[in-house]
Amino acid sequence: MFQDARDYQICFLSLFLLLGFCLKDWTLQLETVGTAAVVCLATQAIASILIAKSSESNLASKDWLPSLRSALITSLSLSLLLRTDHWLTMAFAAMVAIASKFVFRINGKHVFNPANAGIVAAMIFTQDAWVSPGQWGEAGWLALIFIGAGGIVLGRVGRWDTSVVFLAVYSALMLGRDSWLGWSWDVWMHHLSSGSLLLFALFMITDPRSIPDARWSRMGWAIGVASLTFILQTGFAVPEAMFWSLFCLSPLTPLLDRWQSSPRFQWQFPQPM
Repeated sequence: MFQDARDYQICFLSLFLLLGFCLKDWTLQLETVGTAAVVCLATQAIASILIAKSSESNLASKDWLPSLRSALITSLSLSLLLRTDHWLTMAFAAMVAIASKFVFRINGKHVFNPANAGIVAAMIFTQDAWVSPGQWGEAGWLALIFIGAGGIVLGRVGRWDTSVVFLAVYSALMLGRDSWLGWSWDVWMHHLSSGSLLLFALFMITDPRSIPDARWSRMGWAIGVASLTFILQTGFAVPEAMFWSLFCLSPLTPLLDRWQSSPRFQWQFPQPM
């Protein structure tokens, strides 16, 4: 139905946010969601104008919609994953998220996933930002919705291998640990039924603008993210382990792209940023 995979992603992330409000009784306020959207869109627009002026070029009208799509996706991701007690903290996270796309770039490609950069910055520089891995509970039907929606998006962008490898390695490591400790299968299933884990694996770690271009590089990189997540979560009891892992290993992407070159992903429409 849609030509651009981001349109599907916007629809699905909006649906997840609605389900969270209606079924999970989140403490997230509508003003916080609105703040994320407004700041992300405004920062994207202002940065695009400044870049255009500095390069003495004009922004074609067709370039605006794709860039604002990406900014809206970032705002939805922040609203789904980041929790805060004050809208100013969300505004800070949103501004950092979009600004990171323009500031941290190598060969025209993002170094960090924007939403992940905003989440990590908020946790580092503010006192009221956190991630709640268990906010979605363990409802099996929700997991099916996440997997189905993620499958549609990944089928469009061709980055399903990253999700599969990440989940497979993480699951195997958790299974080995739980078996060694003599724990039941219920514990293992509890680890894997986290809605935040599925959102991360299907919608964040698969961002084609900030992960390696070549398939084998992506798979090796996904193994690294899964392994570091396992180490931080089980060895150091870090609840936000997957977000820290992605942030720490994102700078490897330019090196992997240089080591193994592959055609760079392009959205359906021109997307300079």
